[in-house]
Amino acid sequence: MTLSKPFFAALFGFATLVGAAAFTGGTVHAEGGYPDAKQIVSVGGTVTEILYDLDAGDRIKAVDTTSSFPAAASNKPNVGYMRALSAEGILAQNPDLILAEQGSGPPGALSILTESGIPMVTIPSPPSVDGIAPKIRAVGAAVGKEAPASLLADKVSAELQALKEQIAGLKGAKKRVLFALSLANGRVMAGGSGTAADAIITLAGGINAASAVTGYKPLSDEAVIEAAPDVLLVMNNSAMHMTAEQAFALPALQSSPAGKANAFVAMDGLYLIGLGPRTPQAGRELAAKLYPDAIKP
Repeated sequence: MTLSKPFFAALFGFATLVGAAAFTGGTVHAEGGYPDAKQIVSVGGTVTEILYDLDAGDRIKAVDTTSSFPAAASNKPNVGYMRALSAEGILAQNPDLILAEQGSGPPGALSILTESGIPMVTIPSPPSVDGIAPKIRAVGAAVGKEAPASLLADKVSAELQALKEQIAGLKGAKKRVLFALSLANGRVMAGGSGTAADAIITLAGGINAASAVTGYKPLSDEAVIEAAPDVLLVMNNSAMHMTAEQAFALPALQSSPAGKANAFVAMDGLYLIGLGPRTPQAGRELAAKLYPDAIKP
């Protein structure tokens, strides 16, 4: 598996790791937001995606490494990984507003940014599909796009509800899904309860095979065997690519129901666990892979 350290860190960023310190002190909130901000530094892949969906992409001056969608975001200057920001690098962009997804850091760098007097808004990012609509509205409020943000939030909520209702009507046993963030030293780094991975698996009608652990944790071979996944779910990105052959070469996975059936699903990381406007589509796509006879993408 090819692994780039910066990209691996970025994947942790939009995975919203449980237990990561979220910066809240010093956050600036203004009634009516900042509708005149035209030099926005957007930190957090989902925040950037929402800004583009609100037709505010032209107001973005720079983004972080987790901002991989839409493609236009890659043309913006990059200020680094959201959890290892450099205050100097951000200030060099001369921003008039900083939007930082919850969990950005380190706190020292954000304290310097706060002291600079530049408006900064922290966008909440709980690892739950129910947090998507509030996230969209928070971004809209920050940039003076409340009305289109409300429309987008309502649309996403309706799509999520429609998928939930369809999933509720599924017949038969649910698939046990193990989300593998990486394979390190022959161990699976799995997404347990309280993670974005857990949220998308549940949305798609699966059972999180690693729900016995909280957050993203390495599993022992015994734990993988006990998890008995029917499907192995991974992220597929240019800088991080795990194949079925690599995964099922591990004895614990090879002997699992997923290994015996070669049941392997790979999806783009931000799309899969970003918990943003595209989550209803990502959830439906995953559901269609888990239950192809009942759900269509």
